[in-house]
Amino acid sequence: MMSLTRNLLAAFLIVLSVNAFGQYKYGLQPMSLNGYLNEIKAHPEKELVDLEDAIPGIVLDIRYATTNNFTGEVIYTLAKAYARKPVAAALSKVQGDLKKKGLELKIHDGYRPYSATVKFYEVYGDTTFVASPYQGSRHNRGCALDLTLIDSKTKNEIKMPTPYDSFQEEAFPDFPLKDKVAIKNREMLRSAMEKRGFKVYASEWWHFDFVGWEKFEVMDIDFEELIKN
Repeated sequence: MMSLTRNLLAAFLIVLSVNAFGQYKYGLQPMSLNGYLNEIKAHPEKELVDLEDAIPGIVLDIRYATTNNFTGEVIYTLAKAYARKPVAAALSKVQGDLKKKGLELKIHDGYRPYSATVKFYEVYGDTTFVASPYQGSRHNRGCALDLTLIDSKTKNEIKMPTPYDSFQEEAFPDFPLKDKVAIKNREMLRSAMEKRGFKVYASEWWHFDFVGWEKFEVMDIDFEELIKN
């Protein structure tokens, strides 16, 4: 009887653990808020900064704070965009370069909590367009951005190969498009980002990784936690 009771207790604790930490079932345990706060004391450059503070006037269109995304669900409770300090600094330079051409950036996503990456994988599953939860996303490290270009005067998006988060081969940054305007605009965005230390993702024209992202940890910190701290 004692053995049975112990076995039942062990099973209960396993289930409880899975329910409480379900996002960690893929073998990756991301950094929590406490770990992050300790890390930035030693390495201030790793701080996540609000892009609206770092780049005054930056336009946000955070789709995952709405149902207008591939999951059809609200993923974020706040429409915020964060990035690590050097990432935000580099992005600010991109914005300055583009303004000289009458263009600006529109941000769709920045830092993404690891739990959201798990959600995306479990909804879609194809790692061509969503990150594997076994490694985590560069978004989870605060080193990736989803963005496009807008006209500075009208604030309207300029023509690109596909809409944001379009899971088709035309979204690949090197896909041989027929539309010359879309090709020109795609290359203009890519050139502007690469000049300041970013690299386009292999299957998404809108996704750019900061070179050196490997130095930053995968995190699972909600936006509300960042605001409070």
